[in-house]
Amino acid sequence: MTRFISRYADKVTGVLSGFDRLVFRGMLRSIAFAPGMACYLSTRGILLKDYGSHVQQVSQELKETSRARYLELGLPVQYLASPQESKEEIARRIADQRGITEGPICLLTSVEPCQSYDVFSNPETKLLELVHRPRKCLYLYHYQFHPTLGFMNARIQTWFPFNVQVCLNGREWLARQMDAERMAYERHDNCFAAVEDFERAQALLDAQLQTNWPQLLGEIGNMVNPLMERLGTRKSAAAYYWVTHQSE
Repeated sequence: MTRFISRYADKVTGVLSGFDRLVFRGMLRSIAFAPGMACYLSTRGILLKDYGSHVQQVSQELKETSRARYLELGLPVQYLASPQESKEEIARRIADQRGITEGPICLLTSVEPCQSYDVFSNPETKLLELVHRPRKCLYLYHYQFHPTLGFMNARIQTWFPFNVQVCLNGREWLARQMDAERMAYERHDNCFAAVEDFERAQALLDAQLQTNWPQLLGEIGNMVNPLMERLGTRKSAAAYYWVTHQSE
């Protein structure tokens, strides 16, 4: 980057350094591993032989509750037959067609690989056992214009342990910050070609580093998973444990 700036110094009007793509993953630690899930079942008096019917019921409740939120707002709920379809393009197209600039946009669903649980009969012990293994399930992708972060999405797998992934963009976030300060800029897709005040824009990017991530992500986690109390988990910023999956 230093060599690039030096070579084109006569054409560079300013430099910004900050977040681009950010992907966070959240897990409910109490049920994120097989012994914890077994404890969840035991405390509710659910036998392993009834595991399948129980998880189907909880999964269905999550799906129906999530869909109802969008349908009540008159927003699309769309199933994608192929997970390879660009969900971002679909969501942006819906936002453009409907003139949506704030709040929820749509709920997109897709069947994809996941890590979940299964029950199998151990031939040696002749007992049922709960195991953590790769499976496939329906994912719910919540797209919205977040009041702070701008265009972003959060997905949740609809099978235990209901892992969540949040995708956002630091430049989208910066655009929101500059809009709030009525700072002029020129933007092309994910790039800024011109900014009225580079020094102030950089200060706004630096302010992103001071974010209370557990609280911000916790609010999003609570939004995409309305079953916190159903799962015996406090509906608070501390419910999900977050890790950075990708950072640019």
